[in-house]
Amino acid sequence: MKKEPLHSCSQLIDYINRVGFLPLLPLGIDGWSAEEMVDTDCRYHPLPEGGWEWPLWAWKGEILQESGCAYGKFFNGKAAFIAREWWPDFCNYRRSRYPRPAEGSIEEAILTTLRSRGSLITRELRAACGFTGPKMRSRFDAYLTRLEMGGYLVTEDFVYPHDRHGREYGWGWSLLTTPEALLGREACQPHRSPEESRARLLHHLAKILPDKPVRLYESLLR
Repeated sequence: MKKEPLHSCSQLIDYINRVGFLPLLPLGIDGWSAEEMVDTDCRYHPLPEGGWEWPLWAWKGEILQESGCAYGKFFNGKAAFIAREWWPDFCNYRRSRYPRPAEGSIEEAILTTLRSRGSLITRELRAACGFTGPKMRSRFDAYLTRLEMGGYLVTEDFVYPHDRHGREYGWGWSLLTTPEALLGREACQPHRSPEESRARLLHHLAKILPDKPVRLYESLLR
């Protein structure tokens, strides 16, 4: 993988398209995250007067809009980018491991709501599915993570609140949708079996993460 630090959003987009899979934050695999690939001035910095700057965090939405890649909690429940070239095989294999939500389940209700609405930020989706009581947020987030891990749910963009001067602030909210709505139905249905997709994914992971044990590549695809 590239060792020179990246200095701009466009450089990071090019890098994601080259490597195919890139977690946002470190996962314990040296050098395999956007945070580790960007220059230090693009990482998180607390400000002396309070608040923070984090150019990489601010780039997330632009990356999705400009690259056409998928973003979600794809590896061990952690957020990552997947280049459009590799999404069909990833989706194909993951859905074979995470069966489609059962009729009448909360997960089916989440997908049905998104199909009818197109896209919703997390809190709107939670309310639309009736998860409005105390301590409901963590339960609902667990359903979302499983759907993302299964290739049924992705982030389309990020929505930020604005202060009275019209300036964005805060961490932002994920605008969630289905990959079929974002990337197209064909992008989720390659003409390969799940096992063929798995073989392609393992081969590619071995290329971008060389000299790692096979069990590491396999663990990333679980």
